[in-house]
Amino acid sequence: MGLNLDSRLEELQSAINYQFNNIALLKLALTHKSFAHEHHTADRTGNERLEFLGDAVLGLVITHILMERFPDYAEGTLSKLRADIVNKEGIAQVARRLDLGRYVLLGRGEEGSKGRAKKSILANAYEALIAAVYYDGGYQNVFQLIERHFSQLIDEMQEKGLSRDYKTKLQEYSQCALGTVPEYVMVREEGPDHEKTFEVYVMINGVRYETGRGRNKKAAEQEAARKTLNTLLGQENYCI
Repeated sequence: MGLNLDSRLEELQSAINYQFNNIALLKLALTHKSFAHEHHTADRTGNERLEFLGDAVLGLVITHILMERFPDYAEGTLSKLRADIVNKEGIAQVARRLDLGRYVLLGRGEEGSKGRAKKSILANAYEALIAAVYYDGGYQNVFQLIERHFSQLIDEMQEKGLSRDYKTKLQEYSQCALGTVPEYVMVREEGPDHEKTFEVYVMINGVRYETGRGRNKKAAEQEAARKTLNTLLGQENYCI
């Protein structure tokens, strides 16, 4: 890795945009049990206890974010979306984007078996990191950190619609019930290039229906289609 431990810890703090008051928490979060055992550290389990807490904190914060971002989603929809995000694959994906594997302290055996690339080690280290930030800086700091790290994944999962394609469903319904296809009209596009927000509404037969917002045009259209479907399906019709 080419850097001593202190330099690596500084580098990681810059990468996550958070400076620890208690740097020992960060070091513990990065300590795999294989390293702890080989080096006879005080806690031979390494970061496992922090990982346990981090799992709970991550679930809470993602739930909080989803509740705020998707106020119209029912409980079941929110639960499924959260499950698609908060799992070993999703967490490891975020850890890889941070290149967290570079900073994990591993024993020789794990190092030799490419432990830095293992999904379980990456996900567990990230959860431990979350717990360390929570201990060190409190809920608001860990909320902001998780929101930054998971924003892209949340957008990706929401855009996939949990395997639902609301635009297709709305088009099929609209053709059957209303004899035409919906149009999507752009209301506004705002924000810097790296954090744009799009807003569109659905127009059917000259009638304006629901508005959707998203981090890209496709996501905004899907959201507008979903909300319009909810409105239309509340009306009695043979196409339902």
